[in-house]
Amino acid sequence: MYDTNDEMIQNHFNLLCYICGKMSALFMRCFFYPIYMARNMCYACVFRKLTMGREGCLECGKTTAVNAFFEDQDVTTQEKGTKREMSDSPTPETSTKSIKLEDTDQEPNRVRVLSWNIDGLDKPSVQKRTKEICKIIKKENPQAVLLQEVTLETLPILQQHCTGYQVIPGGTIDYFTAIMLKESHVQFKGKEIWPFDNTVMMRNLLCVKCQIKGVTFSLMTSHLESTKDFAEERKEQLRRCFEEIKAQPATHNVLFGGDLNLRDKELAAVGGIPSGVCDVWEATGSRKECLYTWDMMRNTNLVFDKFKPRCRFDRLYLKHSTPNTIKPVYFELIGLEKISSCGKFPSDHWGLLSHYDIIKT
Repeated sequence: MYDTNDEMIQNHFNLLCYICGKMSALFMRCFFYPIYMARNMCYACVFRKLTMGREGCLECGKTTAVNAFFEDQDVTTQEKGTKREMSDSPTPETSTKSIKLEDTDQEPNRVRVLSWNIDGLDKPSVQKRTKEICKIIKKENPQAVLLQEVTLETLPILQQHCTGYQVIPGGTIDYFTAIMLKESHVQFKGKEIWPFDNTVMMRNLLCVKCQIKGVTFSLMTSHLESTKDFAEERKEQLRRCFEEIKAQPATHNVLFGGDLNLRDKELAAVGGIPSGVCDVWEATGSRKECLYTWDMMRNTNLVFDKFKPRCRFDRLYLKHSTPNTIKPVYFELIGLEKISSCGKFPSDHWGLLSHYDIIKT
């Protein structure tokens, strides 16, 4: 058994991963992840959906009994930086543009925000699935899109096929989050990236400041640490997210969403939702048909041998501005139809499409 001390990390940092055979700056995590998890799987195994029920690793072919991961759960109910990154200046991919509302905008007082884990790490049919996701985005016409599991392969597809959207990535290595803004309705103001000090999965918090149809927003997205084994890390990351939500200016509507991998008992353990913050699904009526956002009883992209888990991993939280300028009015799931050309759903997660009315003062 190896020791995960600094000397070992330094000595082995540039070696090949002993399972995958891949050379990567992420070798440290890849090498020690099997030891930390006490399982015979590599870093790539976990994040190519091994934890979601596959019998074999898509990278190295090893097998693992992942169904055991769900047996004792309540399933029915980036890159790691060393400093905070800040960008208030326009960059080529996030240039500030003047707002000119489209003549075809039939809902000048309605804002739509979509959050979706687009499953870019699952290689089979990833290009077809991502192109379908782009079609759905264009059809639903949200003003902002919060994405998780964007990859270097899927990012160019989003940029090419989601014309009219400004794509702001939250990382540049392997897989990361991104926020997309509809250029005709949204004015970009700046972005911030807060790295999580305790992550071994390249997770962080991406925040974009913007104005949507004249209403000021801080949009946040994250993909919190995955799997039951990392519950403590995930809870600490959630606390950090809630702290950043509360720290935003009172004049901003703060909307935080993503694949939080969250269990209700973990939310309770951190003290619940902070005062002044609401769960958008609850605020719009808690419709039961929208409860499970990762639902293996309906979604067949992943295969489970024993039973099919249903979880509300994906969530949206809102802190209203002062004075109040928006009202959440509807919450729905999208991406519910299979793609005929490949027989898969666009993602193993449903997309969360939320609707808000602008309050005129």
